[in-house]
Amino acid sequence: MTFKALAIDLDGTLLVGEDIPEANIAALRAARRAGYHVIIATARWVQMAERVQAAVGLDGPIIACSGAQVFEPATRRDLLDSRLPGDFAAELFALCNAERCVATLTLDDHVLVKMEGTPQGPGVRPEMQFVPALDSGTVGRVRVANIQGGRVYERIVSELRPRFQASVNFYDSISPNGKTILTITARAASKGSALRHACAHIGVSPAAVVAFGDAENDIDMFRAAGASVAMGQADAATRAAATWVTRRHDEAGVAHAVTQLLARGTLA
Repeated sequence: MTFKALAIDLDGTLLVGEDIPEANIAALRAARRAGYHVIIATARWVQMAERVQAAVGLDGPIIACSGAQVFEPATRRDLLDSRLPGDFAAELFALCNAERCVATLTLDDHVLVKMEGTPQGPGVRPEMQFVPALDSGTVGRVRVANIQGGRVYERIVSELRPRFQASVNFYDSISPNGKTILTITARAASKGSALRHACAHIGVSPAAVVAFGDAENDIDMFRAAGASVAMGQADAATRAAATWVTRRHDEAGVAHAVTQLLARGTLA
């Protein structure tokens, strides 16, 4: 198989915290010069992915919101747009409002963050709006919900997942600071389905893609791609689902794998 594209997760994969290691930037630029398409595939929102694209010098479609959105930067339009069911979102909002937690919800063109206080620092972005509680007026607009907090995690898994698992995905993923986040999307949304949409748009078979990731929500993308690379610090299930395991994200594991691929044409 001749590979033609890379699909790369951000947190815990390409990024270390909020930063992109210089070795990863150099490797992806080399891949672009060699003719590879590079698709960002993240659980975070599209504005974040666009900043990464600009820093590395990439273009092309973006998989955002853990597969709930495929966005084409050139035309500023969505190729895929999936939202959480309103009845589920209403119960999720009520539960998050009842518990101390950080709930990050990606809507149309902004990101709603429910938390105590208003944080400062480099992690705060212009599209983020901080609120003390979630408003029921936005229940039908949520692409992805990322929830942090031990007690609220337990309640969502025990109270909501058994009743909504036929229509909603529940994934564990990793935050930039290494904490476990519960990532929630509509059942139809997945990085695997989104990858197939992105590939159709650029005219590349998913079998010609090498997918990179570190967490549960990347496994469906691994299955859709022709080959897959798990980061060295990924959990056992994610590593087992991949065709190759590279170094840790904080050891420039993406650069290590891409360099091997460019030199050999394979990751045997």
